[in-house]
Amino acid sequence: MLRVAPLIALALALLTSSTHGERLPNVVIVHTDDQGYADTGAYGATGFQTPNLDQLAAEGIRFTSAYAVANACSPSRAALLTGCYPVRVGLPDVLGPSQRNNGRAVGLHPNEVTVAELLKPLGYATACVGKWHLGDIPDFLPLNQGFDAYFGLPYSNDMWPNHPTSKDFPPLPLMEGNKVIETNPDMNQLTTRYTEYAVSFITEHKDRPFFLYLAHSMPHVPLGVSDKFRGKSAQGLYGDVIMEIDWSVGEIMRTLREAGLEQSTMVIFTSDNGPWISYGNHAGSAGPLREAKGTTWEGGHRVPCIVRWPGRIPANQVCDKMIANFDFYPTIAEATGAVLPTDRIIDGKSLWPLLEGRPGAGTPHEYFYFYGRDELQAVRKGPWKLHLPHSYRTLEVPAGTDGLPAPYVQRDTPLALYNLTEDIAEKHNQAAGSRFVVEELQAAAETFKAAMALEARPAGLHESPVAAADEPVPSGG
Repeated sequence: MLRVAPLIALALALLTSSTHGERLPNVVIVHTDDQGYADTGAYGATGFQTPNLDQLAAEGIRFTSAYAVANACSPSRAALLTGCYPVRVGLPDVLGPSQRNNGRAVGLHPNEVTVAELLKPLGYATACVGKWHLGDIPDFLPLNQGFDAYFGLPYSNDMWPNHPTSKDFPPLPLMEGNKVIETNPDMNQLTTRYTEYAVSFITEHKDRPFFLYLAHSMPHVPLGVSDKFRGKSAQGLYGDVIMEIDWSVGEIMRTLREAGLEQSTMVIFTSDNGPWISYGNHAGSAGPLREAKGTTWEGGHRVPCIVRWPGRIPANQVCDKMIANFDFYPTIAEATGAVLPTDRIIDGKSLWPLLEGRPGAGTPHEYFYFYGRDELQAVRKGPWKLHLPHSYRTLEVPAGTDGLPAPYVQRDTPLALYNLTEDIAEKHNQAAGSRFVVEELQAAAETFKAAMALEARPAGLHESPVAAADEPVPSGG
């Protein structure tokens, strides 16, 4: 009689080893929400300390020209997890609760291949912890997108009945798997609860390769912080929140170290877009960058980005080459030996020449395209960034305070060209004296728009009445 269990164990051991007989690497992505470019110590933060993130940067590589592919929540997450521009996968805009949209559910199409689905054939254990925001019914939730485990919120934490300006949101569900285990959870405990779940996942799966996607709800409003960090920063509640996120990173690193996994784990830290500045003292800082979340100026897209993997990524590197969050998709594939899809376009490019500090390594992108929802608004090549004529939101009154936002006004920008090497704040329009650069970038934009119109794939869509996960729609929802 065949001894099935030993055969299965042998097959799993072979599956989770590289061609050199080494264990396949673990991958941890820590993804924050609305954390600005200048909101960690390594990027110039003031008023609070981030020792764990600063250590992560000192032990790896820190990018100073890293972009979130989108300037808002859902599309940025779609880019990170699929390696594509959000408009390519049909998700250029922020999603709301299905219950608020008369049951019309939109989400990441189940045919898209996420990072988790890339890694599953290699034997990886996979977990999504925190904010998902790519669809809130089972077909669109993490368990149907390659994740073995899910614990968190299906969308933004402000999409609940306590929203300061819109009271018609349904109760906010905290989920484990596809089940709602709690509604309107205590915001002060979210970072701690996510961290505890993530630490448990690492501990339980330390003997096999794993992929952990830890997507913090913070520092998106409404801000919440536990008593461990309340009142600890000189910047108030926002600083306290960032200090607790830094603690969370420290807990992840401590757990990896105690499990003997530091040398076999690639850790990526980044944010989904720039700060939500209308919330004033409850918002972060883009530092020297112009504008913030919701715009295609640098403050909306340029984010902190740190990668650490001892033995593979040299320590204490600072890289000014242009990269984007969708580049981690092929980068992780190359690190693990995962097979990229060949039946679709993937926009991201592997970052390994930059991560390893290879001589002469440059940006993997000749052009990078900035979308405001489904409108192509800017394009960058090298130091040059061309803004196509478009309208954008800005503040002309003092920012809001203590959780109440200030209103935006709309402004228009004409065709404008900036040299980001000389003018990171996008103040000096050089379009008039740089005709050939303008013409090249305009042509690139038109070519890309035309191609995308033909190549874009649909989002997932359910037109019939649905509820979040397996719960009934609350009365009045």
